[in-house]
Amino acid sequence: MTRPAKDFFAPLAVGAPSPLRDIPARPSRAIHFFDPGNEKMAAKVPGMVGTVDVLLGNLEDAVKQEFKEKSRQGLVDIAKSTDFGPTQLWTRVNSLDSPWGLDDLITLVTEIGDKLDVIMVPKVQGAADIHYVDRLLAQLEAKAGLTRPILVHAILETARGVANIEEICGASPRMQGLSLGPADLAADRRMKTTRVGGGHPGYLVRQDPPRVDGETKYDAERTIYQQDLWHYTIARMVDACAMHGIYPYYGPFGDILDVQACEDQFRNAFLLGCVGAWSLHPAQIKIAHRVFSPSVEDVAHARRVIAAMGDGTGAVMIDGKMEDDASVKQCQVMVRLAEELAAIDPELKQQYDAIELTEA
Repeated sequence: MTRPAKDFFAPLAVGAPSPLRDIPARPSRAIHFFDPGNEKMAAKVPGMVGTVDVLLGNLEDAVKQEFKEKSRQGLVDIAKSTDFGPTQLWTRVNSLDSPWGLDDLITLVTEIGDKLDVIMVPKVQGAADIHYVDRLLAQLEAKAGLTRPILVHAILETARGVANIEEICGASPRMQGLSLGPADLAADRRMKTTRVGGGHPGYLVRQDPPRVDGETKYDAERTIYQQDLWHYTIARMVDACAMHGIYPYYGPFGDILDVQACEDQFRNAFLLGCVGAWSLHPAQIKIAHRVFSPSVEDVAHARRVIAAMGDGTGAVMIDGKMEDDASVKQCQVMVRLAEELAAIDPELKQQYDAIELTEA
């Protein structure tokens, strides 16, 4: 049964912090995954603080069964010993139908809940999964004496999850965002690809055959264009997130060495409305930071349009193009994002500030 609207923002447990009414717009261009049970990888975490928007301790699929408890304890140890400063600390817990998911939540919230910003829940099927996590987190927050709620991020990895995407986004005030999980989703849909994200050379359109002297030349060489397997899902995810005031993310791009294709895929997601992507290797952090930050040229143009439009009504011509109230709204999205990023990224701040000096 749906909760009455007046109760939606009431704590779900006595002593739990009040739910947030708006999800903070904290930059999260790259969500960098690390295995807390891998000593070599864990040792690098403190040095990465401030170099990436989000560090995520991964406890799920990439961790073998015999190392689950070690990775969980490793995350607890890292969180207790590290000052994360401007960098957010997230975790991906084990799925709700696994033997480890409940213990993940109990241990992490009660021991390091004050350090955790977001808990990523894999293989979310519908609102019921979020309701379960929501109530449990409230009880654990009350037990731990936390003063702020931990947010929840759902991964779209099943056809049912995509079909229920709107109800997932609106299931709780804790909902921070959604990520595309292309590998598991491809398997669940029975898609015929073994790639982790990205396009596929078999998913294409072909140029029509040319006609010569009124005859169609079917055997002529024709240009082909590779298509994006994930366009529909990303677009639907963006719409559902925008409707509920939360944030969409592209998930993993598995071919670490193909940095060009990774950048292309990230940029497609950025243009469609995603705010960030997963990073599986430090090289992908640099790509995500570059792609999910508005360019200096775009920010300069956006500021020009906003300044020229004054009160935002009417229309003006800038560089031969008509700009109107819809243009202002688009430009405000770009400028707001630039301001949020400049607040945490000194290099970007310097670049964006240079625009103002040039314009002045």
